[in-house]
Amino acid sequence: MKTILTFIIVFSVVVVIHELGHFYFAKRAGILVREFAIGMGPKIFSHQGKDGTAYTIRALPIGGYVRMAGYEEEEEMKPGTPISLLLDENGVVTKINTSKKVQLANAIPMEVARHDLVDNLTITGFINGDESETITYSVDPKAFIIEEDGTEIRIAPRNVQFQSAKLWQRALTNFAGPMNNFILAFVLFLVIVFAQGGVVDMNSTVISGVVPDAPAAVAGMQGGDKIVSINEESVATWTDVRAYIQSHATEELKMVVEREGQSKEFQVQPIIIEEDGQTYGQVGIEAPMKTGFVDKVVGAFNQSISSFTQILVALRNIIFNFDVNQLGGPVAIYELSSQAASRGVMTVISLMAMISMNLGIFNLIPIPGLDGGKLLLNLIEGVRGKPLSQEKEGLISIIGFGFLMLLMVFVTWNDIQRFFF
Repeated sequence: MKTILTFIIVFSVVVVIHELGHFYFAKRAGILVREFAIGMGPKIFSHQGKDGTAYTIRALPIGGYVRMAGYEEEEEMKPGTPISLLLDENGVVTKINTSKKVQLANAIPMEVARHDLVDNLTITGFINGDESETITYSVDPKAFIIEEDGTEIRIAPRNVQFQSAKLWQRALTNFAGPMNNFILAFVLFLVIVFAQGGVVDMNSTVISGVVPDAPAAVAGMQGGDKIVSINEESVATWTDVRAYIQSHATEELKMVVEREGQSKEFQVQPIIIEEDGQTYGQVGIEAPMKTGFVDKVVGAFNQSISSFTQILVALRNIIFNFDVNQLGGPVAIYELSSQAASRGVMTVISLMAMISMNLGIFNLIPIPGLDGGKLLLNLIEGVRGKPLSQEKEGLISIIGFGFLMLLMVFVTWNDIQRFFF
């Protein structure tokens, strides 16, 4: 249960924060966000906001999404579709019900003949089964439509659709998701740094603390001791100290330190640690720390840059030396969540930071269907001076989406075999 909860929290937070980026900048650009969903699948809760957005919670607690008006979607009311209309005192349509699950009091039943909810804002059909003549109603620009599953969303006149926003606003909206993932990763690294009390000062050899009952403590070493040499080899950085101790696991170490201006010598026998098939020495000394506020912020930023760089290197290796085992999907995240949950909250936060950074970078790959693919189309539009036709853009999106679905199925199946068989 702890693993499941960890997986749900990690995956959902990372994805929802991603979608919040798209949501915020779409709103700023005047684009109607028809739905902001937490989770996937069937709807279990819905609230219609005054801003015209339906805020929903869905049954599968993984991820979420943002539905922007005109963003690769169309109203599905084919001729012959039975609906009901709610009118205001002026006879203007304020609500269109296409769901069999919802009944509207005082609504007029209609069989759709044709409709235009984008430009002319009209709906035409047969009333009460009388097919001798059609009646046309005007539709309020802020009217609602109830979809088949009962979700109530705003109609989308052309002026609030995604394509009507300026190019730079659409590009920023597309980029905002990955941007939010990068910001989330930095914030999470910042939380880790503050929880640790600071960042390791790799240019120092001053011990910040000694683990009780560890070899260094037994030998008499204390926090504040500055390590000068080990086995008569000078050490100038914490990297030197760590490397020497780890690589001399079976040897007794003569460690010379400076304490309050005096030189002291200690004989320390490392304990041997075996992990992932490797053996190394450990004496129980804690790394020197920078504890200033600015040091912590800079340290979190450096960790973010390091994470970003590591993922880029891994992505390059995947591209030029493809190995499916280098890829991971939800199953791999579940397995990592299991390991993180057993190691404590800080490990879970670190995992979330890495996954957030990973998701941000992955989404910027210029593949149709990803944010990077949409940004590429924005760039092409900027160069051409006009967008691609909706037919071409739709075809590109379908191809990209199909490729991503095939890749997801392939990676998931490989993960299942790798972790469970």
